Amino acid sequence: MLRLPDEAPKPRRRKRTWVAPVAAGAAAGAASILAASLEWEIPPIAKIGVTALAALLVGVTTWATTATSRTNEPKALPEDPSWRPPDQWPPAPEHFTGRSEALAELRKVFTTRRRTSEVAPPPLVVSVYGRGGVGKSALMARFGQEIADWFPDGRLYANLRGIRPDEVLIGFLRALGVRLTTDPGGVEELRKLWLTWTKGRRILIGLDNVDDAEQVKVLIPAEPGCAVVVTSRQPLFLMNAYDTQLSVFSEAQGVELLARLAGGERIVEDLASAKEIVRICDYLPLAINICGGRLATRSSWSLRELADRLADERRRLDQLELARTIDKSVRASVQLSYDDCTGIQRRLLRLLSSLTSPDVPGWVAGELLDISVLDGADQLEALIDVQLAESSGTDQTGAMRYRLHDLVRLFAAEMEDDKRDAAIERVLYGYRRRAEAAAQARWPQDWGRTGRVGDAEGQAQASDWLNAERLSLIALIHLARSMELWELVFGLGRAFCSICHSLRAYWSDWGEIAEITVEAARRMQDPRALGIALLDRTAALGGDAAQEALAIFTELGESWWAARAMRTIGMRLFTGGNLDRAQDHLTDAIAAFGAEEDYWWMARTQRNLAELRLAQRRPEEARDLLEDALEVFKRDGNRYSEAQTLRAYGEVLAAQARGLHREGESRAAADLFTKAGFSLDRAAEMFRSRGELWEEARCMRAMGEVGDPVNGLRELDSVRRAEEILVALGDAWGVARTHLSSGRSLGRLGRMAEAEEELKHAVTAFEELGDQWWMARGLRYLGETHLDAKDRAAAVPALEQARAIYRSLGNEAGMRRTLELLRRAES
Repeated sequence: MLRLPDEAPKPRRRKRTWVAPVAAGAAAGAASILAASLEWEIPPIAKIGVTALAALLVGVTTWATTATSRTNEPKALPEDPSWRPPDQWPPAPEHFTGRSEALAELRKVFTTRRRTSEVAPPPLVVSVYGRGGVGKSALMARFGQEIADWFPDGRLYANLRGIRPDEVLIGFLRALGVRLTTDPGGVEELRKLWLTWTKGRRILIGLDNVDDAEQVKVLIPAEPGCAVVVTSRQPLFLMNAYDTQLSVFSEAQGVELLARLAGGERIVEDLASAKEIVRICDYLPLAINICGGRLATRSSWSLRELADRLADERRRLDQLELARTIDKSVRASVQLSYDDCTGIQRRLLRLLSSLTSPDVPGWVAGELLDISVLDGADQLEALIDVQLAESSGTDQTGAMRYRLHDLVRLFAAEMEDDKRDAAIERVLYGYRRRAEAAAQARWPQDWGRTGRVGDAEGQAQASDWLNAERLSLIALIHLARSMELWELVFGLGRAFCSICHSLRAYWSDWGEIAEITVEAARRMQDPRALGIALLDRTAALGGDAAQEALAIFTELGESWWAARAMRTIGMRLFTGGNLDRAQDHLTDAIAAFGAEEDYWWMARTQRNLAELRLAQRRPEEARDLLEDALEVFKRDGNRYSEAQTLRAYGEVLAAQARGLHREGESRAAADLFTKAGFSLDRAAEMFRSRGELWEEARCMRAMGEVGDPVNGLRELDSVRRAEEILVALGDAWGVARTHLSSGRSLGRLGRMAEAEEELKHAVTAFEELGDQWWMARGLRYLGETHLDAKDRAAAVPALEQARAIYRSLGNEAGMRRTLELLRRAES
């Protein structure tokens, strides 16, 4: 069994013996004489005896000569008494930091080899690869010092940057004591000598900064007792090698290195700036080393001052340079990898640095280079191989995504490329095509009177697409805006708003992009685009812009879009609490959609009017409207809209059930409570199966508002589950609404103190959101809860405040309800 030794063997000198050589000489001479005697005239029987004796002597000769050459010991070390095993290993850096996991991994690999039971394993080869400046050489130096005692026959080291393999072999052989007095010949002859002089020895060999596998292959010995550690900027795919990638530092490791270089007290005094420096350095050890060196030699500099200097991207690479060498300059380190790239890879790097998105899918490379998607993806993978780019993983759509390291991006951005603008435009058009396709798959009715119904799979894929591309899409919209490509800004922004609207997600991003889309439409001087953008902004941010949109569409004769504007105005008035004016616009919109024969939008607006009727305490009218809408959605196979309408239908049935319960019609009320629960359960399940979290949360909140006296705890649980989802989605209004529902549920359970707390929370939240109508509803519910708790003194102020808000909104239904409660308080 051959393996790395547990202990260094004691060197032994070969024993000298004279017996075998003397015996060999005497036997050979006697055999020669006897062979000659066969020519003499002697009797035949004598000749036979002579022949047998000669054969015996030849056997003795053979034994003697083979005995001198047979040995299991390694080749003798040079006879020069001054010769010592070579030790060329570089010292570990004084401020070596972290890397405990990487060192543990290397120890495990080497220890496993030492314990192997394999009879003749190949030599151990470990390849450590990673981006320039990540600390590969430092790790190799540190680990080589740790395992020095395992290799008693020496440690050889070579930096292969710009060095030929034959030059390395000559250096290694001379270090082993080989006297190359004549020309050794080419690489093959040198390799034979290398294999000869490493046989039977235990040598650690370090090959630093390797360019490719061909540079290394001839330097790997065949001796199992030897081991080779290789560092490179790209994976080498060497046969029988253990490959491991060295990543950048964690934040904690980076701060620790900075503290060792600049002084721990300075770091403790301003830890936030230290963390910022490490982040700006992209967690790259080389960059952090340079920053630490600057701080160490500039005691007057604060960490904040250095962080501010680094924050300027135009000067960042200048700050990360102590000298124009690869070990003291980030720019020089990246330049080395850049120089190793092909022309098309360099161009791709320059163009990628122009994009402001955090990462991109593979197709972007094809658009930048104006080549096929597959060819572009291949070039991206090549940049990963040389550690200039990295994969940021697979997104929700299953696509691989790529990004440049931050410092590499700054380096590439310094390079001129006269085709940048054209390449960026191709990418923006590619994103526009994909964004519009996703938006139309998600919500086809938002894009015109198409009659198309979105299918569940297409809608789910569109949702996944936005989740994957949201940050990139926002960044590219801003990039297009900075380039004044207004048509592209509008197209990208319109698609983004459409998907956000259908998902009811990413509210702050939605509002920001809606504003930019309006700006783009105005810059385009396109009235139709402006009207559409104004409706999108109203959906996201509210306001009265839909009135302007209605005027635009009316003037253009765009009757379908005018109907959309009417509905939007009606919904804004409804959510603002002005129910009387709202119902007029919704009724006009229903008639307009009917004239356009757009029955989907007609049914949807009927559902909106039904919700308004419910707020007016006219549940019977609401029920009729919803039943008509359900017929349309079921007929068209529109499951999403059907589920939305089932939710509203459940709310109406619950309102009717509560009315019957108050009138003492317990049996009829119980029947409607059951039907309401079934309708809401069904709607929630339909949304749950499609992964529509926001809509599912609305259903669960509605379940908590049913008011079934025998189901109070379940209703409270439903509201709280709804709140969890809405908090996760960042829907502040929805969360405030669940506080209202939770307070009502707690009040029905008789938990008055908790109910009052939840309702006060809701009132405060709606006030902060600027929603006067829902603030008034919260105050009205709060006053009612105080009355149920027999606390008239607390009830009246809340009810008076609610009545004042309703009066300012012109909400007569709200005023009537509040007056009823005030009369109850007086009685």
